[in-house]
Amino acid sequence: MPGADLAALRPDDAFRDALELDSLGFLSFIETLSRRTGVRIDDEDTPRLTTLSGCAEFLTSHPE
Repeated sequence: MPGADLAALRPDDAFRDALELDSLGFLSFIETLSRRTGVRIDDEDTPRLTTLSGCAEFLTSHPE
């Protein structure tokens, strides 16, 4: 998110609240995360990807 203070984001802060993401912004984040990591992210995985710690857990459990 342009202008977002990512340094202030804590591991368990919800992205949508902390970064004021709407649904499309969150979807864009998920697509970018998948593209940059090479990890397939299915719709049912997205609830696990709402925080930094959730993303880290998901990505480390899906090495590609």
